Amino acid sequence: MAKNLLIVESPAKAKTIEGYLGKDFLVKSSYGHIRDLVKTDDAIDTANKFEQRYEVPSDKKAVVSELKKLAKQAETVWLASDEDREGEAISWHLFETLGLKDDNTKRIVFHEITKPAILKAIEAPRKIDYNLVNAQQARRVLDRLVGFELSPVLWRKVKPSLSAGRVQSVAVRLIVERERDINKFEATASFKVTAVFSTGNARELFKAELPQRFDKKQEAHDFLKDCIAASFEINSLEKKPSKRSPSAPFTTSTLQQEASRKLGFSVARTMQVAQRLYEAGHITYMRTDSVNLSDTAIESARAEIVKAYGDQYHKQRQYRTKSAGAQEAHEAIRPTYFAHHSVDADASERRLYELIWKRAIASQMSEAAFEKTVAKIHISTRAEEFVANGEIMQFDGFLKVYMESMDEDQESGLDNDSDNALLPPLAKGQALQLNDLSATERFSRPPARFTEASLVKKLEELGIGRPSTYAPTISTIQNRGYVVKEEREGRERQFDVLTVVNKEVQQETKTEITGAERNKMFPTDIGMLVNDFLIQHFKGIVDYHFTAKVEKEFDEIAHGAKEWTDMLQDFYGPFHTEVQDTLENADRANSERELGVDPASGKPISVRVGKFGPLVQIGSPDDEEKPRFASLRKGQMIETITLEDALELFKLPKKVGLYEEKDMSVAIGRFGPYIRHDSAFYSLPKGVDPLDVTEQEAIAIIEEKRQKDREKVIRVFDENPDAQIENGRWGPFIRMGKQNIKIPKGTEVENITYADVLKWAETAPKPKKGAVATKAATKTTAKAPKKKATTAKKTTTKKKS
Repeated sequence: MAKNLLIVESPAKAKTIEGYLGKDFLVKSSYGHIRDLVKTDDAIDTANKFEQRYEVPSDKKAVVSELKKLAKQAETVWLASDEDREGEAISWHLFETLGLKDDNTKRIVFHEITKPAILKAIEAPRKIDYNLVNAQQARRVLDRLVGFELSPVLWRKVKPSLSAGRVQSVAVRLIVERERDINKFEATASFKVTAVFSTGNARELFKAELPQRFDKKQEAHDFLKDCIAASFEINSLEKKPSKRSPSAPFTTSTLQQEASRKLGFSVARTMQVAQRLYEAGHITYMRTDSVNLSDTAIESARAEIVKAYGDQYHKQRQYRTKSAGAQEAHEAIRPTYFAHHSVDADASERRLYELIWKRAIASQMSEAAFEKTVAKIHISTRAEEFVANGEIMQFDGFLKVYMESMDEDQESGLDNDSDNALLPPLAKGQALQLNDLSATERFSRPPARFTEASLVKKLEELGIGRPSTYAPTISTIQNRGYVVKEEREGRERQFDVLTVVNKEVQQETKTEITGAERNKMFPTDIGMLVNDFLIQHFKGIVDYHFTAKVEKEFDEIAHGAKEWTDMLQDFYGPFHTEVQDTLENADRANSERELGVDPASGKPISVRVGKFGPLVQIGSPDDEEKPRFASLRKGQMIETITLEDALELFKLPKKVGLYEEKDMSVAIGRFGPYIRHDSAFYSLPKGVDPLDVTEQEAIAIIEEKRQKDREKVIRVFDENPDAQIENGRWGPFIRMGKQNIKIPKGTEVENITYADVLKWAETAPKPKKGAVATKAATKTTAKAPKKKATTAKKTTTKKKS
């Protein structure tokens, strides 16, 4: 048995590290956290310094049992979990749960999984940092208290099965407020004037723009008319050098943002791929808010830049992190070896690695140098001046490797229509010929909806959350149904274009699509309802400044400057009182909105959140006839739906004809519009309006789906027609009733017998039964445990001398 047991968080990391250490080391994985707070509401004893009761989950008991056995046999146990607060807490949980002793337990951390880094860590072990552990405990306890006490309030006052959280609720608030800003926004039109000039040489054409815009069409028309007989000359010419500097290496936040913009990765996917790259030893630790690079990394980057591009491309830089809570001892995300421009991995890992490599190497490269030219053009008949901009790149510098992308809200403020990569030779007083002149109607834009990346950026700007929390927060608010990430089709909008043609001003009306959205975050009606309720009754929890203040207090605890139990007590007392007051006195949240009167029946039409989502209702429960209901369509919201929109919804379900002597009807369900025929359902293709579907189109949709289903079936077993081999997304599989059965690797489909099917069905996972509803907890206070559970442990953290 090895003298040393080294425990890391993941098996992939364990495999990599084991190759760097000798036979005296056995490297094992804890598979993340090995214990957690018990699920009951007595997990935290608020009356006794927030003591916690922990338990080892059933899926971790075998891991804990093995690690306990190996720890007893080892001379020294090395705890090598990650170097952040969560990692420190994992080491503490291992120490407590495995019954380790101070004298033979060592804590090590490393920022990269390379042989030198691992050996250096082994040479400089330390003890568990209980300040970091306490900071993690404070976060965990506070978030559990908020979740466990707020959720039952939402169940009773809003809707069952809802939840709230300190960071997630603030993220939802940001998205809700942005949506309301967009809904309130009223676009204003103005006319942008652009011209194309020539020096007299037909090849020397360049664009210029009028800096100011005209609010009224007549003003633009008059300007164009005045220019018809005008002469134009260069009034001033200014040339000045400019430089562009590279961005700092990636932090967690900036990596998530740039991977979203450049690669189209979700925040969660970015972190999953980065985790694999880290565990394989390709990059440094991916949860960091530092932009610092080590001296070794800076020297390694210099050597690679000089070798690959030449000495003139190198410029050493050391970046400093702006955020107060950042840990400068940590490094930014960078490649472990700058000489590796790419890695041998799957496509997503390779693309993310190359992005990280380019950003890190560019940070140590020279500025890009430009010469910028601004020409102002005099109009003989008007006081205004046209302006032409040109830019020549004189040295590409870091742009040889990398250019940072921008968010849509930044891009919306730019207008490059009049920019020229290069202006022709110009001189002050030079006469110009007007080749083209137009004024185009342009509309102001509302604030941009959040993408996952821009939401992360906003959370970071407000000081809400930390590198480890961005991805789970964004996943949580989507999983809870408070926010959806989706595409929305735009709508047509007309705009006018005035153009000078044959010395006359002519008008043309054109059409454009506006408001189309891709992978944007939209609040749902229930998300807006919960947000409004929390703001009304728990303003502190969803207050941006409060959430940022809590993060600062966690940092103070991590640095030993604040006692974690005092911080929790300051928060919990007022919060718990607020919970009790809301339960006793608050009215039930009501999303109902009156839209008007149904012209056919004279009954009121209202919209509200129902048991299965937002709906429109004609009539009331007091009427003799039952009220009629219709679900809202995708993109419709309780706050913005109109009476006309609501009446359209009651045109469905609609009969569209007969097929095979059975009715075909079109309707809208939870998953979008569909055709119902003979108890079967057929989804309508994207973009097809259910109100416009004809009988022939419905038949074609039904037949197309049937044909696809026939092509999917490879074989049906004579012994049981319910058992058949089908082509699935990942290859052939067996479907028997509601059970899906995996075909063993290497099995020829044509050789499978029904006996094989029955044999494999015995070991295949059975279909899950419907979830059984459980009673909501009626008591919201966290109370002292009545009796210690055999699997739970009551724990407080304290500094060890």
